[in-house]
Amino acid sequence: MKNFLTTFFVALGVLFSIIIITGAIFFIVDPYHIRPIIFGMMHPQKEPSTGNEDRNPLLSPTQEKTLEKIGVDPATLPSQITPEMEACFNQKLGEQRTTEIKNGSSPTPTDYTAAHSCIQ
Repeated sequence: MKNFLTTFFVALGVLFSIIIITGAIFFIVDPYHIRPIIFGMMHPQKEPSTGNEDRNPLLSPTQEKTLEKIGVDPATLPSQITPEMEACFNQKLGEQRTTEIKNGSSPTPTDYTAAHSCIQ
């Protein structure tokens, strides 16, 4: 009886290991393209940006792309800069860097983080 139970549980262990390895291979190789169906429902894809639309009239296309890479939606930024905002930018970034950005230089993640409070 002891031999039978040992053989039985060893066989179950081998079978379980084969199932786990096969499942991992199917997950990695994905021959039936099931992974996009499962994970696509959990994380819906954003519509790809064509890059032609102007999402913020104050920003150049290069500035918009840079902000999108940082994770900022340019459409959520203000479309007008008030004198109070500009004074805040000058205080946070410095007058020279504010002028560079106004003239078309792309903002860095550090610039955005420092001046984020000015645009809220």
